[in-house]
Amino acid sequence: MSVLIQNSGHTRRTTLHRESQRLTPRGYKDPHVYQAAYELAVEIFKLSKTFPQDERFSLTSQIRRSSRSVVANLAEGYRKRQYPNMFVSKLADCDGEATETQVWLDFTRDCGYLSEENHKRLSEGYCEVGRMLSSVISHPEKFCPKQVQRQPGRSGLASRGDR
Repeated sequence: MSVLIQNSGHTRRTTLHRESQRLTPRGYKDPHVYQAAYELAVEIFKLSKTFPQDERFSLTSQIRRSSRSVVANLAEGYRKRQYPNMFVSKLADCDGEATETQVWLDFTRDCGYLSEENHKRLSEGYCEVGRMLSSVISHPEKFCPKQVQRQPGRSGLASRGDR
């Protein structure tokens, strides 16, 4: 899926991939789902600067918080991927925050703060992020480092995997 991202009057196209990418040793910023969620959160921040002042502590704050939380939980989940249950739990939190962001997007459109075009583009972006998260949640073993077997007679693991 291709999404238009607008910043500072410039428009660029970025591609969101339906297939989740394997997490690599390069870190939490590498997966496409992180990059897509980050770009969406930045765009929401920029667009929300035009929201009315009386929404500053309510809708503006909420949509910024939930959109950033998707990205922050992805980073946190990446660090916990050696523990599959914790990894999936963090990804479920990401999915919940992405869904909450979509609710706030609906409110911003219906209150007249966001154009139909921007609403559609951002909503489609968050739907795609949700699909990518769902794919990872369904197959966490593809994204977790290989578990190192305990060596006989030793109490610890030989390696914790890459960080």
